[in-house]
Amino acid sequence: MESAIPSIDQIYLDNFYGLQAYAFSFVKEDVLAEDMVHNVFLKLMEKPFKLQQNSSLKSYLYRAVHNECINFLDRQKVRRLHQEQAVPDDVQPESGDTVDQKELKQLIFKAINSLPEQCRTVFQLSRFEELKYAEIAMELGISVKTVEKHMIKALKRLKIQLADYLPLLLWLFIKGIR
Repeated sequence: MESAIPSIDQIYLDNFYGLQAYAFSFVKEDVLAEDMVHNVFLKLMEKPFKLQQNSSLKSYLYRAVHNECINFLDRQKVRRLHQEQAVPDDVQPESGDTVDQKELKQLIFKAINSLPEQCRTVFQLSRFEELKYAEIAMELGISVKTVEKHMIKALKRLKIQLADYLPLLLWLFIKGIR
């Protein structure tokens, strides 16, 4: 007698809390742990597979969450290393302007908000949500080429609008705007 394979919804409901607790042991943040589990289930839905036994499903899910967390932590480590190596702590921006960070943030967000809606959405998903072009294309129901065109358009417009502040922006982005 062959047992019925549970739906993805049932698999999610049965395993979410255990997987989230496992992810939390790596990333030490509740929301981030949830995101790691959600990412695994999104990937699972994108590439369905067949498992014969429930025990292999549980093993697969825990290994997938483990890999997702390790990959995330590795990317964070690389990002921190690049930031630390790019500009030493004692370097200050060379600018005659007295634009403070708050004003600069307002200028940046004003420039971003001035982009056409679809272009702005693509830019924000890429830069703030750190999604890949293929992920953005799938989420918005557009082609990867369209995503690329929107990003090129957004970057060109932002470069023009913020041209006077580019040296200062570069320094702040390297240091990390907070």
